This record gives sequence, C-alpha cells and structure tokens, in this order.
Amino acid sequence: MTTDMNVTYISLEGHVEIEKYRYFYFFMMLTVYILIVCSNCTIVSLIVIQKNLHEPMYIFIAALLINSVLFSTNIYPKLLADFLSKEQIISYEACLLQIFVFYSLSGSEFLLLAAMSYDRYVSICKPLQYAILMKKMNVILLLGSAWIVPFCHLVVPIVGDANLELCSFSLKGIFCNNSINYLFCAGSKALLTFGLVTLFNIAILPMLFIIFTYAKILIVAYKSCKEVRRKAAQTCLPHLLVLINYSCLVTYDMIIIRLESNFSKSARFIMTLQMIMYNPLCNPIIYGLKMTEIYKHLKKLFYKIRHNW
Repeated sequence: MTTDMNVTYISLEGHVEIEKYRYFYFFMMLTVYILIVCSNCTIVSLIVIQKNLHEPMYIFIAALLINSVLFSTNIYPKLLADFLSKEQIISYEACLLQIFVFYSLSGSEFLLLAAMSYDRYVSICKPLQYAILMKKMNVILLLGSAWIVPFCHLVVPIVGDANLELCSFSLKGIFCNNSINYLFCAGSKALLTFGLVTLFNIAILPMLFIIFTYAKILIVAYKSCKEVRRKAAQTCLPHLLVLINYSCLVTYDMIIIRLESNFSKSARFIMTLQMIMYNPLCNPIIYGLKMTEIYKHLKKLFYKIRHNW
C-alpha cells in the first residue's frame, strides 16, 4: 500500500512481464480499443441514420453496442496507462468506481438481452399485438430499466465496501473486480447476501427469462411455416450467440475468481484479457453479419468508402 494525502492505493498484480512487453501490450490493447469503439459506433450510427432501422429490435441492438463501448471505456484507458507505468496502482475510491461501472454495465447487458428476447417473443408469438406491446413508451421503459435497475442494485454493496477495513493492498487482476473481497479484514454477511440477491436479479433471472422466451419461440417456429422458422433463425440466432458468449465470460469472473483457482499468473492474465476483448469485439461482428438489414447498410457504406477512394 502507498498513501498520499490520505489516499489509499491498491496494487494491481495481474500484469505479466509488463516491463519486457510493455509497448507490445500497449499497442495491442490500443488497437483493440480503437476497433471496439469504431465498429460499435459505426453500427449505432447506421441505426440512428437509417429510418428503416428505427424499430425496437434495432434500437435494443444500438443500446447493447453503446453498452459495450461504455464497458470498454471503463477499463481500457486505465489499462493502457498501466502498460506505460512502472507501477500498476489505483486509488481505492477509483477501484470501487471501476467495480461499480463494470458490474452495472454487465447487468445491463443481461437486461438488454432479456428485452431483446421479449421483443422477438412478441414479434413471432404474438404478431397481432406487437404494435401495442412494443410501442415507443414501452421501449423507453425497457431501455431505462436495463440501465437503472443494475445501477440501483450496485449502489448498496459499493457503499458498504467503501466502509470496510482493508488488510491487504494487492489485487490479483489487471482491473478492479470482485477479487477486491479478498482485501477486506472481515467480510460482511449482509453485503454478501445482498450481492447474491443482486446477482440473481440482474443476471440469473434475466437468463431464465431469455431461455423461457426462446423456448416459446422455438415451439411456435417449429409448428409454423418455413417463413416463420426463417425469421426466427435470422433474428434470434445473433442474440443467442451474444448471450452464450457473455454468459461464459461472466461465469469466469463470478466463479473462477471467487474460488481463487490455482491458475498461473499468465493464464489468469490471458483469460482476463479475453473477458474484456471478446464480447465488445464480437457484438458488432455478430450483429453486422447476421442481421440482414444492418448487413445491407454496412455493404452500402463500405462500397461508398471504397468508391470514394
């Protein structure tokens, strides 16, 4: 621990041979961050500009991609600074803020995917009621809830953690996550219980809802004509790919880190990098290639760029 004018600093010990490969890691992660921002923002811009994409399904996709950019911005700037610094440290207050934003946006990811599954469920299983159930105000409420609900859930444990005494000041990670629980002198059973409730409300419950809605969609599609099955496959497959991808990453964060598995420092470093790289990079690729209307506009955009060159 180092202190400066009553500021408590935590050492981040998840970096591997940072001195030797400092500039390699820096330029690699800078390239990844630029790709994440540019790819996600490109599709969001297309959805905003193109009027035929002003539908609930594409609005939810835009929200999900914005979520990816915010998620990455919470981690990458500090990570890039660490690769150029001799000491990888962060103030305790900044660490708590990073944890708060990290898990708030992670919860928002699940809730946005749940909203998208509900949209697909209404579209395929109750098409005659779609205009009523997915009117503008309902879409706004779903979007607002996806960000506000995790925010409200995370405030309590973060405030509680801020008041706990630290007995260790070395965090096994390259950014702040739930590993911070191992730094406290004594844990709080009340905060642990509330944390489990939060996990259930913003991750497990949305996943169960998503599984239920897609099961209903598969049943309806199986009993319907070929056109309905094609529509279900086109619009549901990308959402399922994103859900599976993100669920695997969250499983690593919530289980492997908490169990403090005997991973080597290099293995932990590589797996953590995958956790912050794959989802923000894969989301625009999946939606850009698998969603027919978005893919058409992307082809037109790249054609114009190529033609102008």
